[in-house]
Parts: sequence; C-alpha cells; structure tokens
Amino acid sequence: MTTPLEAAYDPDAFRATAHALMDQLADYLKAALGGGAAMPVLPWVPPAVNHERFATPFPEVPSQEPSGLFAALMARVLEGSHHLHHPRYVGHQVTAPLPLTALCDAVSSLLNNGMAVYEMGPVATAMEHHVLAWMASRLGLPASARGVLTSGGSAGNLTALLAARQAKAGFDAWNGGAHAGPPMTVLVPRTAHYCLARAVRIMGFGEGGLTPVDVDARFRVQPDALEAALQDATRKGRKVIAVVASAGSTTTGAFDPLEAVADFAQAHGLWFHVDGAHGAAASLSPKYRAQVRGIERADSVVWDAHKGLLMPALVTAVLFRDGARSFDAFAQEASYLFHGDDDARPYSDVALRTLECTKEMMSLKVYTCLSVLGTRLFEEAVTASYDQARRFAAKLQATPDFEVAVPPDCNIVCFRHTPAHVPEPGWDALQARLREALVTRGDFYLVQARLPRGAYLRTTLIHPLTRDEDLDVLLDTLREAARG
Repeated sequence: MTTPLEAAYDPDAFRATAHALMDQLADYLKAALGGGAAMPVLPWVPPAVNHERFATPFPEVPSQEPSGLFAALMARVLEGSHHLHHPRYVGHQVTAPLPLTALCDAVSSLLNNGMAVYEMGPVATAMEHHVLAWMASRLGLPASARGVLTSGGSAGNLTALLAARQAKAGFDAWNGGAHAGPPMTVLVPRTAHYCLARAVRIMGFGEGGLTPVDVDARFRVQPDALEAALQDATRKGRKVIAVVASAGSTTTGAFDPLEAVADFAQAHGLWFHVDGAHGAAASLSPKYRAQVRGIERADSVVWDAHKGLLMPALVTAVLFRDGARSFDAFAQEASYLFHGDDDARPYSDVALRTLECTKEMMSLKVYTCLSVLGTRLFEEAVTASYDQARRFAAKLQATPDFEVAVPPDCNIVCFRHTPAHVPEPGWDALQARLREALVTRGDFYLVQARLPRGAYLRTTLIHPLTRDEDLDVLLDTLREAARG
C-alpha cells in the first residue's frame, strides 16, 4: 500500500497535476495580457480581508485528493494576486517576466541544486559564469571581470561595498571590525536608493557612513559637488573609501554623469561603484547605450535582471572590474565546504563570494532565455520601453492639464495632473487621491513620488506589451477621477 509520503513523490500524479497547472497558468496569462475590466490590475482588498480569506487550520490529513485541492488553491492565488502581466501595470520596477522563466523556476525548484560549492550546483555554476561574462562584456568591462548573482539589488550593493571596504579601508575590516581603523564613509548622491544607507549601517559605519552629494535639477549628481562632499567628510574625521553613482535612480530614473564621477574617483584613489540595478540594461540598446558611458570604468556594478532583462525576482548581478576583488566581500573560510589551498580560491565555489550559502539556480532562467530566445529580444525590449517613455512624456508636456517633473532618462516618467478647477495648493492631495482611486478600482497600477516641487504620479513603463493607447486611457481615467 502506498503511503502518503510515497504518494507525494509519485511521478504520474505529478505529471497530471503539472499538466493541469500549465493549462491554468496559460489561461491566466491570456486573460492578464488581454487586459480589460474582466481582470483588474490589482484586485485590491484591505489587508485584514485577505488575512481572513487565507486563514485556515492546516489539516493533519487532507480531506480531498491533493491534486484537486492544489488546483483550487492556485485558482485563489491567481485571482487575488497582483497581475503584473496586465498591460496597464505601470507601477514599480518589477517586470512582467517572460513566461519561459516560470518553467525554468519549476526545473530549479525540483532539482534544488544549491550553489555553495561546485559539486552541489555544477550546471548552474557553469551557466552563471557565462551569463555574467555576457553581462560584463555588454557593459564594456575587461575580460578580467568576474562576478556573482545574488538575491536583489540590496544584497548586491552591500556585496559591492563590502569589497570596496576591504580594498580601500587601509586595514583588515573583515577580521578586525569596522572600528579597527579610522571611521569610513561613502559618497552617495542624495537621490540614491535607500539600500545604500542600510548597507553602510550594516557594515558598522553608522549614520556618518553615508555622505550625501548634491544633485542638479534633473536629479543627476553634480560632479562639482563631489569635492565639497569629500572635504566635508574629511573635516568630520571620516575616511572616504568609495563614491557611488546611479545608472537609473529609483525615483526618477536619472543617470548620473558616470565619466565625470569616474574621473573624480580615479583622481582621489576611491572605489567607483555604479548602482545600475535599473539602468545598466541601457547598455543593451545601441540607441541608448550612451546613457551608461563611463560604466566600463567602474570597480563594481550592480545590475538587476528582474528589471531590464524580463526575469522574475530576484536575480541581481554584482560585477567586479578586477575579478579577484569579488572575493573581498566575504573573506572567510568554512572548512566543511571549501577545501584546498587558501590561495587557490576557486571561482567555481560561489559561496566564497556571495551573501547566500544555499542559493537557487538563478542563472538557469537567464541562460535559458538568452540561449532560446536570443539577445536581440532584450535589446529591442529596452529600446522600446525607453522610446515609449519619451513619447509619453512628450504627450504629457503637450497637454495643458498635465505636468512632467523632468524629461525621462529611461523608462520612468514622473508627472502630475493639474486641472484648472484645482488650485495649485491642492495638487499634492489630488495626486494621492487619484492614485488611490485608480489602484483600488483596479484600472491601473501606478505609484507616487515625492519630489522637491511636491507629489507626483510615477510610472515605470516596464511591461513590454503596454501600448501607447493604454497610456492614453490612463490620462482619460485620471481626468475622470479628478472630476469625481
């Protein structure tokens, strides 16, 4: 007699359940991509309602056949989740992933090959090496560049700054601690992502570990302000070890002048790090590659594949110009995992260079899509999204009742509705009310940004199948909501 545990591993039962799930997912994808009122972008309900919907005593023994229970549960998950494949999703910097990646995730989950050491993840390790080499080549980094894939931009930026600390501190901060030498700091644009402030605190630098650098009216770092920031940090007794530039800042998508920042870092012997989580993908587009001119001079770069490469979260590349520096972030030894001469430091043992020990097969989905779908698809997707942002901004600028915060550098557009019947002091409250109306009704999903001039609506045109007509409807819907 088959036990419940044996039945849970039965290949034939798995085959039947998987076939049913694929039909379910394909039907969902068709409905989501079709858009329309039948499927809202976000079936918004208050947190307490969803909490109650999924409140259940987990059974000791299932009351029905597991396959039927699974199908019913997945239907509830699909119905109640945020629908990023809806063409009117224009919200956060998380893309509508290529459907092929879902199949790769299934393979990865079933194989469960962790990647601490090569023998646990031989295929994924080889794939990761080639994916990173392709990404480095697109950025213009030298053949000596190496890197790792890790779980998101926050972990990626922390990894890069840990390597910068070990390279530029002037003492062994990993073994001696952050206070074994002078207090350190990093020069960072005021518009940089908050994960950088978290990273310096995690490293023990404290509040002064991040020295802000002024930005201009386009929210790009001012090269002339770097020297003043360096002198200010020095007067406060801080040792500046690195300077960070953004390639596609989170709020407005601004690209800092990377060549000028690289010149400054070189002149002062500082580590040059580029947070290209969102915008490093511009390197794929012949039309927009100039946005990242100078990135090839960086000591380290972070690039999120779950943004510009149409991958599901989370897949982040941390690339080092000098591949040997990739070992500096986590300079330790675990004898039960890593064997042999300390000086050998094999690249094939990935956990020597990552925050994770057991890491999923992140490279599988990227390698597969590059191999099966080709690289041109990604080049065209980046170019198309940047083109669309410029068309949308031009339309907004030509429309008297809308205002654009700044011309877009990439596929992020910040704007606000300024109808004649609402006086300027009421514009901030209006944007908040409009966003809430659209999101709770499920018409569109967009977010909000606070800029020096006030509150703005913020769209990230990251869905490759969002049409200009969808954006026309967005403006009409905003006007309608403002009149209501």
